[in-house]
Amino acid sequence: MKKRFYFGSNLKMYKNIKETTSYLKELVDLTGDISREDMTLFIIPSFPTLASASSCIDHSLCLLGAQNMHPAEQGQFTGEVSPLMLQEVGTDLVMIGHSERRHVFGETDPEENAKVLSALSHGFRALLCIGETAEEKAYGISREVLRTQLKIGLHNVNTKDLDRIWIAYEPVWSIGEQGTPASPDYAQEMHRAIRKCLTELFGDRAKDIPCLYGGSVNPQNTDSLIIQPDIDGLFVGRAAWEAQKFNSLIRQAIHTSETFNSGRV
Repeated sequence: MKKRFYFGSNLKMYKNIKETTSYLKELVDLTGDISREDMTLFIIPSFPTLASASSCIDHSLCLLGAQNMHPAEQGQFTGEVSPLMLQEVGTDLVMIGHSERRHVFGETDPEENAKVLSALSHGFRALLCIGETAEEKAYGISREVLRTQLKIGLHNVNTKDLDRIWIAYEPVWSIGEQGTPASPDYAQEMHRAIRKCLTELFGDRAKDIPCLYGGSVNPQNTDSLIIQPDIDGLFVGRAAWEAQKFNSLIRQAIHTSETFNSGRV
């Protein structure tokens, strides 16, 4: 069975409306010849850009995500965005539990779980981000941390919704301007642990859940990451924020993986 690839980027608090729509149009145009039967492409821009971003692209070519979401449909939650609001602007997926939400804004695993369940109940794909800190890695508890984040974050998820669950493994120490990429072997080791935990939770259906690696992905480590057996795609940071560079990285990854799997490497 041919492998399906997943490529996406979180634009964080960068790019205004004009910059976001220009970027998306260029990215979709550049990658338009790549079959979406083989690849899923997604971009997660800032909240103020979502409506304009949604109307400027074909969602069959590029899914549009939100960086966060309150689990309630409405209420006295100043500064929050509800699932109904995200539906209205044409959002396809919701990113939940990004390390900045956890470690800068203090979100907990039970809070991420509430968001996952709400996202699924409102028809979104839920991209649950997990990852250990440098301190947790130093203590040798990376697997335990990931298992906890998965078991709590996915608590009470119905198996009928598993085709809308995605996992992004982003080591906290590997994200941002000062981030250090995980070695391919370490990334694969953690992805294998993630896959094992998902299988414990959901049995054979776990194979339907894509697991992406994110954390200082760049053209230099793309090849060695994408060929790892338990890495289904790449969640790319600043290396994806120029459409031409992201297009090149995507094509490089697909070519490398297909060549590797054909036995020619």
